[in-house]
Amino acid sequence: MSSPLRLLLVDDHPVVRDGVAAITETQPDMEVVGEAGDGEEAIDLALELKPDVVLMDLRLPRVTGVEAIRRIRSELPHAHILILTTYDSDESILEGLQAGAEGYLLKGSSRQELLSAIRAVARGESPLPPAVAGRLISRLRSGVAATELSARELEVLKLVAQGKRNREIADDLFLSEKTVKAHVSSILRKLNAEDRTEAVTIGLRRGLISL
Repeated sequence: MSSPLRLLLVDDHPVVRDGVAAITETQPDMEVVGEAGDGEEAIDLALELKPDVVLMDLRLPRVTGVEAIRRIRSELPHAHILILTTYDSDESILEGLQAGAEGYLLKGSSRQELLSAIRAVARGESPLPPAVAGRLISRLRSGVAATELSARELEVLKLVAQGKRNREIADDLFLSEKTVKAHVSSILRKLNAEDRTEAVTIGLRRGLISL
């Protein structure tokens, strides 16, 4: 018999964690190995315990669920993360999926839906309610997938995030200042940013760069 799926529960409401634990502990193929009440604790426990599946709320203290997902996936690229949230219209759901979560489920879902979603995520599948799947597809079709920054543009954005001016960036990358200006203009257009500060903010939020 294979080992049970090791689960990490992340929610700032103990009653929610207790409820999920009560459901999963009756399953012979599941075991709760840790619980976290905020995003920072979730990251620490994920790196320590290396669970098979992380059940992640998005609205968390200290560090948001989206940022926790991003940081966990950066350290554990093969981590399986299932978003559990209350709101099906929350924009952060899509951000969570883009950050690396593989599936999403409402907290009001049935016991069987929860168990099925956990097993699906552990298999590498992506359980998504139709409404969320539709919004994600629409976003990709709208051009998000086609506006990825080039390797050079990412280099420029990282230096912009460090507060460097075009002249300094040009010196660092052995480019002309004119070329750097062109790259910055392209970055702003692709990210739909009004200025350099907003471009850096978007880049950090999407996990394109880090400080």
